[in-house]
Amino acid sequence: MKWPSATDARWRRRALVAAALTLASAGVASRIIEEQAELPVKVTDGYGKAVEQAIRLTVFRDDAVDGPRPLIVINHGRATEPQQRAALGRARYPAASAWFVRQGFVVALPTRIGYGVSGGEDVEDSGPCSRKRYPPGFDAAAQETLAVIEFMRRRPDVLPTRTVVLGQSYGGTTAVAVAALNPPGVVTAINFAGGGGGNPQERPENPCGSHLLERLFADYGSRARVPMLWIYAENDKYFGATLPRQWFDAFRQAGGQGEFIRAAAVGDDGHALFSGFPAQWQPAVAEFLGRQGFEMKANEVKKP
Repeated sequence: MKWPSATDARWRRRALVAAALTLASAGVASRIIEEQAELPVKVTDGYGKAVEQAIRLTVFRDDAVDGPRPLIVINHGRATEPQQRAALGRARYPAASAWFVRQGFVVALPTRIGYGVSGGEDVEDSGPCSRKRYPPGFDAAAQETLAVIEFMRRRPDVLPTRTVVLGQSYGGTTAVAVAALNPPGVVTAINFAGGGGGNPQERPENPCGSHLLERLFADYGSRARVPMLWIYAENDKYFGATLPRQWFDAFRQAGGQGEFIRAAAVGDDGHALFSGFPAQWQPAVAEFLGRQGFEMKANEVKKP
């Protein structure tokens, strides 16, 4: 497949609430700029069908920073119902994205196949609760992420050797899946509340096929070579407080490198830790990324 360059892709640019998100960069007023592109991707679903289409990619950057910067790719989660997936709109995580931009990153957020403005069929379908087949769905999400990384690495404002992959919920497991592929330039990954098959209404803290997820994380751990950070809230209604630690232990015992944080309970459902409670995770993420060689700004870290 021939990928579009950063200049010939169909970009749409606009300032993201420029007055509210004015930055101080080396004493120069700047704005967080939000861009969009249609990016062609090709994946294979769980039934062996090849699916090729464009997805919507959202990018946030600081318009006053010269030179290439590290990249962070953020993957969204997966709602339990098709109508909710269709209603996603466009993945943005504006608060988290703005924080990472202020920390010196270019931020890329794909809206994957089967969601929101990207549309398309459900290539992440893993079957009924009693017979889950998780690997193909996460493989598809990981392949889309690799396409995003490859595209973004060609931009002149991106350091091709300094990429972080982060994800929330289904996107968190996708971050682990990408790490297991050891793509060039990816130096670390962060998993927020990663898992699959969760349903807080019908099966609170009891996701479908939790033993299969444990096996999956062990497989990823046997192949991943970059250090990772896993963060789960105590009151995660999708996966509970016990299973995530079991999954992480399986990942580590298989050879994966990582650190596990069980964050304090937040809100009614800690599964929303990443999107809803940035002050709770920013210090830990800043500290972790600092140890991976990223220049983190202490004055941009909120106190929980």
